[in-house]
Amino acid sequence: MTKHYSVSRQATEHKILLAVADIIAEHGFENIGVNMIAERAGIAKVLIYRYFGSLEQLIAHYIFKRDYWTSINVSASQIDNLRSFLKNLFAQQINQLRDDIILKRLTRWELSTHNQTMMQIRQKREKNGCDLVELVSQLTQTTSHDVAALATILSSSISYLVMISEVSPCYNGIQLQTDEGWLQIKHGIDMIIDLWLDHLKDIN
Repeated sequence: MTKHYSVSRQATEHKILLAVADIIAEHGFENIGVNMIAERAGIAKVLIYRYFGSLEQLIAHYIFKRDYWTSINVSASQIDNLRSFLKNLFAQQINQLRDDIILKRLTRWELSTHNQTMMQIRQKREKNGCDLVELVSQLTQTTSHDVAALATILSSSISYLVMISEVSPCYNGIQLQTDEGWLQIKHGIDMIIDLWLDHLKDIN
């Protein structure tokens, strides 16, 4: 009986999360509601409260599974080549944001939203970001202040350019709605990382 309940709950939660994804893709975060989710999922809305507690907790649960920086968890033992790791880290941010309309909607929604859900996401993202900064600082034997500044400039630039690409196809001559344009941006990020790491080698 317990196994049957677990499978049933898992299937229902999956339906709910799929409904959330569909609604956000179509209407954004601003218009999502329990009734709309329940109707799209084909379930009683009481199950949303039973399994997730509240609408905000449901959205937080959904976003935690998709947001790029909240899901990052890296240790020093997992990094064989720091240069390649850093380049891949930001390349993956670009790939995930460009390919995931939900994350694009989240990024836009976050700019005008301040509630408990968003606070949870920001806190988790901030913790992961600070942990990464400290890790890179230790591996490069440089200050966390410098690492944080560089990481902030790169990650926020990516988020901004992905957002604006939907309404503005060109930025400084770079075609933001093409793969070629984003290869150009990735190359620029790689150059910044190379210049920084080479500079650290020269001064050490």
